[in-house]
Amino acid sequence: MPPQTIHENKVVVACLDGQRLKGYIANFLPGRDSFRLFPAENSPLDAGKDIKLSALKAIFFVKDFAGHSEHRDAYDLKTAGHGRKIEVTFPDGEKIIGTTEGYNPQKPGFFLFPADPECNNIRVFVVNRNSLKVALL
Repeated sequence: MPPQTIHENKVVVACLDGQRLKGYIANFLPGRDSFRLFPAENSPLDAGKDIKLSALKAIFFVKDFAGHSEHRDAYDLKTAGHGRKIEVTFPDGEKIIGTTEGYNPQKPGFFLFPADPECNNIRVFVVNRNSLKVALL
């Protein structure tokens, strides 16, 4: 019997040390303290690497790995999705603006939906303890 595989979401994992890990994850649960990152789509289960949330600032669920380096995010919060409009600032100075329906500073993290529908990010899981500031807009 061939090894079992899983269909995953394409992600870029932003580590606190500045590394960006690219791969795929499946069955991500925000309440868990770790998840498995796979090197390729439909990788065998044993090919994954365990990643701890405590070492991350965010998980970017992306459209593609190449991104759009020439694209500059345009933030139109008037037309942004449902939920609370927020700006997240990380200790390294990176900022993300979008909306969320699940921000609770007591939880491990929350999903943010970018305000710019043309950006490469579909959604971002922000690790609360590793963000510098979350401001309601």
